[in-house]
Amino acid sequence: MPENLHLTLKFLGNVVATRVDAIGAALAAAAADTPAFDFGVEGLGAFPSPTRPRVIWAGAGGGQVEAVVLAGRVEDALAPLGFAREDRPFAAHITLGRVREPRRDTALAEALAAGAARPFGVVRAGRLSLMRSELSPRGARYTELGGWPLR
Repeated sequence: MPENLHLTLKFLGNVVATRVDAIGAALAAAAADTPAFDFGVEGLGAFPSPTRPRVIWAGAGGGQVEAVVLAGRVEDALAPLGFAREDRPFAAHITLGRVREPRRDTALAEALAAGAARPFGVVRAGRLSLMRSELSPRGARYTELGGWPLR
């Protein structure tokens, strides 16, 4: 569903409700310092690899640098609240779906390779949101807990 598509800047895991206000204040500060930007959606791929996919994603074209800067601001804002910094560099991507039973799938790997450089369009990144995700066998359901405009 298109409304489920988003750019995850940081995954927080299970968070108790009493912390949401402090997290929101930190994210509001990060958003206030960040200009809105255009984010190009380009290319297909999979984690951990196209030959053994668990997650299918669309990558970043233009706006990748801006997304990395925003992700860094989110990291900086949340670190004082006890959220560990990521060990890996931020990789801007939009999750398209998850593979229920990861296994070698030649047809899927070929489809991903065929779309590796395909442009899909541009999205205006003008808002930072705190989202709750609930995974179920029917897919993920997302609820916005708070949102702040980018400058």
